[in-house]
Amino acid sequence: MDELQTIEQKQFTIERLHLIKDLFVFSCYTGLSYGDVMNLTKDNICIGIDDKKWISSYRQKTNIPVRIPLLPKALEIINGYKDHPNTFATKRIFPSISNQKLNSYLKEIADVCHINKNLTFHIARHTFATTVMLSNGVPMETVSKLLGHTKLSTTQIYARVVEGKISGDMQRLEGVFKKE
Repeated sequence: MDELQTIEQKQFTIERLHLIKDLFVFSCYTGLSYGDVMNLTKDNICIGIDDKKWISSYRQKTNIPVRIPLLPKALEIINGYKDHPNTFATKRIFPSISNQKLNSYLKEIADVCHINKNLTFHIARHTFATTVMLSNGVPMETVSKLLGHTKLSTTQIYARVVEGKISGDMQRLEGVFKKE
């Protein structure tokens, strides 16, 4: 969470780094892969069952339908690009950039933010699953659905990373035993 907040709070005056930061953070709050983010159009934004904005799309990799409620941070990022000149003709939400360049610029962002990890765009999906969702008590089945996984076992890989969640769950359980 600290590393995500460091990236979120970093102000970039270089436009390409600002875009890369926004794409990465957007994926951290939606769980979308590089291809899914690049393919998003304004038509993929709809009103969900809760009368809030959602993404309604299909995973590029599997063609599985995915519906994701937009958290405020993700919606804020989308709104920042609604009048961007490089998205007007394509109707895409974000300007296009290759995955290779995006990952190269992410390494630059990691250096500037003093993050000693091999930061790639795929890390954003992991961050969504672990830091944003599972660590905040969102059930595994919900995370699995939002990630577009067809098998729960695929999502369970992310849960192994969340030792803090396990610790918190065990502390709550200890509290239950103490009350008895």
